[in-house]
Amino acid sequence: MFLSALLASSGCSFAPSHVRPAQPVPEHFVADPDADAPSIARTGWHDFFRDEELRRLIEAALANNRDIRIAAARVAEARAAWRIEGAPLYPELDAGLSGNRGRSLLNLPGAGAQSYDIKQVTAQLSAQWEIDFWGRLRSLGDAARDRYLATEESRRAVATDLVAQVANGYLLEREYEEREALARQTIATREESLRILRRRYEVGSGNRLDMTQAEILLAQAQTVLQGLEQDRQVNLNALQLLIGQPIKIASGSRRLADAVPDVGLPPGLPSDLLTNRPDIVAAEYALRAANADIGAARAAFFPNIRLTGAFGSTSTDLDGLFADGSRSWSFSPAITLPIFNAGRLKGNLDVAKARQVRAVAEYEQTVQTAFRDVSDALVRRRQLGRQVATTRTMLDAARERGRLAQLRFENGRSAYLEVLDAQRGLFDTEQTLVQLRRAHLASAVALYAALGGGFAGAPPFNNSPNTQPTGADPK
Repeated sequence: MFLSALLASSGCSFAPSHVRPAQPVPEHFVADPDADAPSIARTGWHDFFRDEELRRLIEAALANNRDIRIAAARVAEARAAWRIEGAPLYPELDAGLSGNRGRSLLNLPGAGAQSYDIKQVTAQLSAQWEIDFWGRLRSLGDAARDRYLATEESRRAVATDLVAQVANGYLLEREYEEREALARQTIATREESLRILRRRYEVGSGNRLDMTQAEILLAQAQTVLQGLEQDRQVNLNALQLLIGQPIKIASGSRRLADAVPDVGLPPGLPSDLLTNRPDIVAAEYALRAANADIGAARAAFFPNIRLTGAFGSTSTDLDGLFADGSRSWSFSPAITLPIFNAGRLKGNLDVAKARQVRAVAEYEQTVQTAFRDVSDALVRRRQLGRQVATTRTMLDAARERGRLAQLRFENGRSAYLEVLDAQRGLFDTEQTLVQLRRAHLASAVALYAALGGGFAGAPPFNNSPNTQPTGADPK
């Protein structure tokens, strides 16, 4: 009856109730044209990215990237720590077998010193259990659980960042491919122009200055191509590090715009970030753990109730260990009340409270950082879209200028320097447009990652946050 009463009354907790801090950001994102549309973060990465080769690279990165493996090991470590902290909630049962043999000397009045042999064999089952009357053990278990869940969210954040990095590296690969193709096309055109001007100079109908200017123009395009080839190889090396294995990307098979959807990407409301973005969720779990630590520190001021019992058999020899009359048992309930500990318990409580204050500030800072990331991505995407449209108009004008400059030169109405300047401007504008198109698509990836896209709402190991781990390893 006494045990039942203790069990019924256990489960008390001194941990502060978790209240999500007020969101320290505006109600809407800046430059958000789709404030009422559902957030794109709810779309999985496999549906967001349309390029099959990019999907293949992301899958390989998630399977082989070393940062992902490190994060997964941290998750496993945190889950094991949760199991360790949860174990004291249950009784501990041990079995033991011990033996003792010796000789003792006893002085008896009138008989002198007498020696006798001592032999004893004991087998017993012992159990001990701390009744969590004040919720100290449960608070410690809750803190370990929340830290495990925070670690799982951190792993999800690493995976989200990895997906974005692979996508950006792939977009750079496609950018370099298109820019190299433009450079080679330009080099071929300038080689033909140089051949014509050299021939004119050789037959006396041209001048050496025009030929020299054409050589300079050709060398400039060749220099740009060499720099692009170098940058492309460096980017490929970075992609291989992200993916964790050698890769080979097919050339000329896909266009830059095929990798990422160039459509509206609604960010949703700032409040959606609280559940979509993994670093915010991890910060909230860390705040929950800090609250649980306060509960454990407060409970340590109250009496500790521990039950210890043993049942077994004791005999002077092994043959009679389980004979009738050899049974033994003991039951030892104990209550310990801390009286003086030089301020240690008060210090532990102050530490827990300070860490809770820090956790609140870190949570608010994480929310503010996330809001800034999303707002920056929205602004960049809007401005880059305008720059792409302006540069396309500029490219059309540069092509017309090049055509007119070539006609004027062929008709003898201008020097080749005018053609040189027009072709240089056309080449630079073509290169700039490809860079801006890639940057515009990369802004979509940045917005998607800033919103927590890719793995939003994925439960850690398919376990409920309120499930107490058992001794079996999670699968």
